[in-house]
Amino acid sequence: MKLFQLERQVELGRPIDEVFAFFADPRNLDALTPPWLAFRIETPDVEMREGTRIDYSLRLHGVPISWTSEITAWDPPRGFVDEQRRGPYRRWRHEHTFEALDGQRTLARDRLEYAVPGGALVRRLLVARDLERIFNHRKQRMLDLLDH
Repeated sequence: MKLFQLERQVELGRPIDEVFAFFADPRNLDALTPPWLAFRIETPDVEMREGTRIDYSLRLHGVPISWTSEITAWDPPRGFVDEQRRGPYRRWRHEHTFEALDGQRTLARDRLEYAVPGGALVRRLLVARDLERIFNHRKQRMLDLLDH
């Protein structure tokens, strides 16, 4: 299985505790997700911690997708990891890390490791461009919501 990576980082004008609290509330995931994905959390009243499973639905290029992720690491306020348990990828591991910069600013990092059915060709033709758009949108939304 060929693994691919995508990384983003952004400095935010909020203390680490505030940034982590934002990410610890799964309802905020909708605010970070592009509207064209028609993203919806299907699991009500989720409390984030290691072992939490969350069901989502979304549409990609008009195709409905069901997705289940599990929080596999939880280390407030430094970060957490979610991994796909059911969904379109052969592997999806998304690491969120937060680093206090000066007490008032935080460096937020997304590190994604993933594999797709069909390998490098499917990734190049169908997946890479969408992931770039999604994570670029996510980075801009983090700035819009957490950099003031």
